[in-house]
Amino acid sequence: MLKMFPKTHITIAAATTIVVAAAILMSPSANVEANRMAYALDLDEGTVSKSGNRGSASVEQAGDLKKPTPDSPVVTVIKEPEPPKALDTATAAAEASEPELQWQEYRIKSGDTLSSLFSKAGFNDGVMLSVIHGDGEADKLQRLYAGERISFATDDTGELAAVDLQRNLLETLRVEKTEDGFKGETVVREPDVKPAFASGIIDGSLYVAAREAGLSDRLSMEMAGIFGWNIDFVYDVRKGDRFEVVYEELYLDGEKFDTGNILSARFVNQGKEVIALQYTDSNGDTDYYSPDGSSMRKAFLRTPINARVSSSFNLQRRHPVLDVVRPHEGTDYAAPPGTPIKAAGHGRVQFAGWKGGYGRTVILKHGDNITTLYAHMSRLGKGIKNGTRVKQGDTIGHVGSSGMVTGPHLHYEFRVNGSPRNSRTVKLPDAKPVPKSEMARFKSAADQQVARFELFRQDYQQLALAADE
Repeated sequence: MLKMFPKTHITIAAATTIVVAAAILMSPSANVEANRMAYALDLDEGTVSKSGNRGSASVEQAGDLKKPTPDSPVVTVIKEPEPPKALDTATAAAEASEPELQWQEYRIKSGDTLSSLFSKAGFNDGVMLSVIHGDGEADKLQRLYAGERISFATDDTGELAAVDLQRNLLETLRVEKTEDGFKGETVVREPDVKPAFASGIIDGSLYVAAREAGLSDRLSMEMAGIFGWNIDFVYDVRKGDRFEVVYEELYLDGEKFDTGNILSARFVNQGKEVIALQYTDSNGDTDYYSPDGSSMRKAFLRTPINARVSSSFNLQRRHPVLDVVRPHEGTDYAAPPGTPIKAAGHGRVQFAGWKGGYGRTVILKHGDNITTLYAHMSRLGKGIKNGTRVKQGDTIGHVGSSGMVTGPHLHYEFRVNGSPRNSRTVKLPDAKPVPKSEMARFKSAADQQVARFELFRQDYQQLALAADE
C-alpha cells in the first residue's frame, strides 16, 4: 500500500509525526491548565506552533519553528485534569477521635462538701484527692461557697476529664486532666462595659429616688459614699434635691448582667451643686475628684455609721441615766446591735477595750492632734488592738449597749488637742488633691468626662420632653 504514495510524501509525513511527538513531550506539564491545547501543523514547511491562548504553557521550546499559515491543519491535544489530593487521613482520624465530654452541673447548697459533690457525680474520694492535689490552682477547689455552681465532665470512657467551679458569671476555676495529671487555673471573662445615665429628684429619701431612677441599692450606697464628705444624707437632704449619675453597665454575650462603678455624678443639695469625677492616676489608684482636682474625700468621714442621730452634741445636756447636767461631748447614733462601725480616718489604735461607763471602746489617734472615740460596742472589729494601724472606712467594731446606756447605739466623739468638737459641724481637713505632676493628665480626662456627662444630660432632657408631648 505504501507503494501507492511517492517516497517524498512518506518522508514528509514521517518527519511531521516526529516533530509533533517531540513538541508534545517537551511541553511543560506542571503549570498547564486542564483545558484544550491547540497546535498548528505546517506539512509543507515541517513546522508546529501553538494556536490560540487558552493554555498557559509555552510551546516555543520545540525549536526554531515558523508561525503557521492560515491554511495549516490543526491538531488538538486534551490534557486530563489531575486527580484530587487524598484527604489527610491522619488529621481526619484525630478529629474524629476527639471525645465529646458529657457535663453534669450542681448548685452548691449550705452543708455540701467537695466529697459529697464528687459522690453525686459518681466519683469516689480517691478521684477527688487526685484532682485537688494537682498542679496550678487545683487545690482552690476545696473552697466552696453556697450559691456557686460546680460541673463535672466525663469522657467517652466515663473517666473524669474536667471540673469547673463557677464562682460567678465572670470567674471560673477550671481543673482539667492532662498527661501529667490534673491542672487548675482561674479563668476570668472580661465583660463589655457601656456607660449609662440616670437622673432623679428626691421626694422622700435618696434611696427611694435612686431606685425609681433605675439605680441599684449598691450604686445608691456608692453615690452616698462619694458625696458623704460634703453632704449629710440623714439631715442635709431636702425635697427637690436632685442627682445625675453616669455609671457602668456590664454585658456578657450581649446581655446586661450587672452594673459597675460610678464614672461621674452631680448632686444639687439645697441649691448647691457638687460634681464628682472618677480618676485613675498613673500609679493605678482610683478616687473621685471635683473638676478642679480637689479630692471629694475629706481626711475624716462626717459620720462613722449610717444611722440616725439619737442624741446630739450638747455640752449642757442632762444625762439620761444619772439625771444630772453633764456635757454630752459626742454624738449618739441609734442602730441595731451588730451594725458595723467605720474608722473615721486613717490612724492608729490608741486604746481598745473596756472604758468605764463608755463600755467597750476604741480610741483612734490621727494626725494634726485629732482623736476619735467610739463607745458602747458589742464587740471589737477583727484584729483591733492597741497599736493597730487602720484605714478610713475599716470596721473597728459593732454597735452594742455595753457600759452605762439605755439602749444599743454608737457614741462618737471628735477631739482636737483633747477638746471636744461637734463632729457634725466641725470643719474637716481635705484629703490630698491631684498632685501637680498629674494635673495635665487629670485635666484631659476630666474634660472628656464632663463633655460626656453633658451629652447624656442633653439626650435625657430631649427624651423627657418627647415623653411629655
